[in-house]
Formats: sequence, structure tokens, C-alpha cells
Amino acid sequence: MRLPIQINEQSAEPLYHQIEVQLRALIVSGQLAEGMLLPSIRELAQTVKCSVITVKRVYNDLEAEGLLRTRQGTGTYVAQVGDQERDRHRLAAVVEALEQAVVAAKRVQCTEEELKAIFQEALSKHYD
Repeated sequence: MRLPIQINEQSAEPLYHQIEVQLRALIVSGQLAEGMLLPSIRELAQTVKCSVITVKRVYNDLEAEGLLRTRQGTGTYVAQVGDQERDRHRLAAVVEALEQAVVAAKRVQCTEEELKAIFQEALSKHYD
């Protein structure tokens, strides 16, 4: 199985974080169904051109969050995620992205009014 994970090598964001965020999004959005077998650690590492250790960390982190289950000898599967848990993860991803946007705005001395206008424009562009 090929996962639709895109790596941005120019990003300052660590590879494991890029992979983890995208894989988490695929799971909580329901694009990866409960019980689906994921690629082996080695397969995914080859696909996204990173180390096996990087993918192992991603799988371990997501397993600790309850999103993945590993069965010795058979592989790593998407875990059963309840609606409440799915919503918690889904919204947490949005909160994290918004907080990063606020930090970026402050870094370039964007005013609160400018940031609100930017947010409103982005909302209207994607939700109208």
C-alpha cells in the first residue's frame, strides 16, 4: 500500500514530524480505515526516502496515541478510534496549525487586526 505522504525537504520541520502529522491526518479523517495494514517500517522509509529509525519513531508515537496497533510478526494496523477520540485529534491538529500561524505572524510583527483579516480571507477562500 502506498500512503499519500509528501515530504518537503526545504522545510525546517523535522522529517518525522512531517510524516507523523500527515499520517495522523489520514487516520483521523477516516481516509485510512480501521484495521488497514500499513506499509512496513522499511517500506515506508524507502518510499519517503528517510531512515528506518525516523519511521519507527512515527509508528511508535502514533501507537502511543492509540491511533496504530502493532502485531508482532504481522505488521502495523490502523487502530479503532472512537468518534470522540477522532474529533479530539482532528481539532488538536487545527489548533496546533493556528498556534503556529500566530507565532509566525508575531515574528513578522503582524498586528492582531491584520492576522484576523488574513484569517477571514483564508476562510472565505476555502469555505465559500
